[in-house]
Amino acid sequence: MNTTEELIKLSAAEQRTALLNKEVKATEILDSLYAHIDKENSEIGDFNSLTKEAAYETAKQVDEKIAKGETLPKLAGIPLALKDNINMKDYKTTASSKILENFVSPYDATVTKKLKENLIPVVGKTNLDEFAMGSSNENSAFNNVKNPWDLKKVPGGSSGGSAAAVAACHSTLALGSDTGGSIRLPASFCGIVGMKPTYGRVSRYGLIAFGSSLDQIGPFARTVEDCAMLAEVISGYDEHDSTSLNLPAPDFTTNLNKDVKGLKVGVIRELYETGLADDVKVALDKAIETYKNLGAEIVMISLPLIKYSIAVYYIVATAEASSNLARYDGVKYGYRAKNCNTLIEMYNKTRAEGFGDEVKRRIMLGTYALSSGYYDAYYKKAQQLRRLIKNDFDKAFKEVDVLMCPTCPDTAFDIGSKTEDPLAMYLTDIATITANLAGIPAMSVPFELDKNNMPIGIQILAPVLEESKMFNFAYKLEQMALFNKKYKNNYEK
Repeated sequence: MNTTEELIKLSAAEQRTALLNKEVKATEILDSLYAHIDKENSEIGDFNSLTKEAAYETAKQVDEKIAKGETLPKLAGIPLALKDNINMKDYKTTASSKILENFVSPYDATVTKKLKENLIPVVGKTNLDEFAMGSSNENSAFNNVKNPWDLKKVPGGSSGGSAAAVAACHSTLALGSDTGGSIRLPASFCGIVGMKPTYGRVSRYGLIAFGSSLDQIGPFARTVEDCAMLAEVISGYDEHDSTSLNLPAPDFTTNLNKDVKGLKVGVIRELYETGLADDVKVALDKAIETYKNLGAEIVMISLPLIKYSIAVYYIVATAEASSNLARYDGVKYGYRAKNCNTLIEMYNKTRAEGFGDEVKRRIMLGTYALSSGYYDAYYKKAQQLRRLIKNDFDKAFKEVDVLMCPTCPDTAFDIGSKTEDPLAMYLTDIATITANLAGIPAMSVPFELDKNNMPIGIQILAPVLEESKMFNFAYKLEQMALFNKKYKNNYEK
């Protein structure tokens, strides 16, 4: 194995050191990455398209600046995979849907602009559940993404392509979007770090909307440190996004190794006592013991309204999806059905042919919840319960510094095993959707393997705008995890 092939398995921080020491060039890292992708992408299915021209252009700039001794941003030259529902100018943004199959974005999303400003090469656009609707990445209009740890297993959704790309060493970093766990669930299933920021911390401008009050763009990485650095890059106020918080981009890495002795970790009782697979329960108990050994105090915390979170989420999310997806009608852009005699017929055929089954299901659910006579009974009541769920979190964070639970009650399941039972699929998100409903930051850290050698993620949740505290706790857990010690550079299967 030559030097560059070894380098693609390293963390972003380690790759940066190699670049600055002139042990390797940014263009050489891309050469090895693309060679690796060529071997495996057709099998794993993590990329919808590659953006080689743009990636090499950025990498060449990095190499030139290093040669001149110029100062570089933290992640300059580090390859990144971009979820295919985030706009990148002059390249396709499909949302893995037939209805946008040939759509070329006329502008950059704000996060994409930040990547370019920081000289981060974008390797390609990653596969996802269509319009980010799914928990397994089996709803793409193009092909299923497979889990690099076991190709018979799902990678999690909806950002399964981004997670798989990082886990398979097809990219060092990635961006995804998280509406109800779509970053954290794939991170858990694929054995990497994934993080959802506080709502409004990262601009949604240029992200194809699913549930506007829930969506957040966030980072994937192989280490907590890398995840924190990427979160810094994409955070900050954006005048193009009316929900963007007018706050400067924070420094998330300074306090990573801060002592957690004397701080309080709340274990969510409702996600600890019932419904967990045996291996996940064992891993959670080990994580609890880890924090005890670090000097943190463990407190059992009850969130009594969490039992309503699935129902609340799938009313709010589908209602917002129904509204957001009304724009795809065949008139302005995207797919248009042929041989239509009237405008209404074109609308009907375009949407029937362009959308997949899961997207249609959610549009119908949302339209029903918003319809006259049902709005108060469903949507209004769901929003009221959402506020009460947020109140439960506010109360809990008065007692503890962070909360902890499994990212998912189980590990990655077999492809096709839940596609005929949408409710069983929806229940996969039980531990993740509450963070989106409450607007708080949350992340998944790989901690253990189950009896089938599939990764188990532990989720850490923090109060609004307390990402630094969350990263600190996650970093400490990562350093003590068996996964980190034994499998750190064993992502390529």
